[in-house]
Amino acid sequence: MLPYALLVFLIGACGGLVVASFVLRGRLAPWSVSLLHALFGATGLALLTVAIFMDDLGTLPVVALGMLIATALLGFYLASLHLDRKIAVKKLVLTHAGFAVAGVVLLAVAILSS
Repeated sequence: MLPYALLVFLIGACGGLVVASFVLRGRLAPWSVSLLHALFGATGLALLTVAIFMDDLGTLPVVALGMLIATALLGFYLASLHLDRKIAVKKLVLTHAGFAVAGVVLLAVAILSS
């Protein structure tokens, strides 16, 4: 199930790139893209959580999950700004992206090492 979670996160990352490209140019992203990005992120988190609880996968997937939960929490804050029609601070968007990349890389390493 870990490869499916990784695939869903990677698809969500494509939406994240679109959203970030708008924010970094000082514009609000379309809601449809933001919601799809959030939906894929939430689905990836659900798949990863189920995989961790179903099998003994070791520590690395759990660390990846923790990193991706932190990413999601920051994403909720960024979405609240979007809801208020405020453009997010670029540093926060880049931090969100950095945590996401780190979590996905950890997940990929966990898959490759198993």
